[in-house]
Amino acid sequence: MATTWGLLVEETGGFGRQRWVWAPRVIGHLRGTREQAMKALREEAARYRPEHPTSPKRRMLYADTDGFFLVVEGTTRSFHCRFTVAELLEDSAK
Repeated sequence: MATTWGLLVEETGGFGRQRWVWAPRVIGHLRGTREQAMKALREEAARYRPEHPTSPKRRMLYADTDGFFLVVEGTTRSFHCRFTVAELLEDSAK
């Protein structure tokens, strides 16, 4: 039986420094191997366009053993997103 992997992103959301929140969400699922899930996640991370900044000046995508880290520099500050694969263990919708 193939494993189901969640493709997850965590990023800064909201507006105004006092209203920023660290918001995780599922951006997809993949049935297969961890290697296949990491490859799919890499593709998602490369094309991902975060909410902030609205006028990106530079994008830097990093890889580590657990996933990917995207830093996007804006006009006044930098924002970041973390991409992770995680095995789906339970889903109440199924």
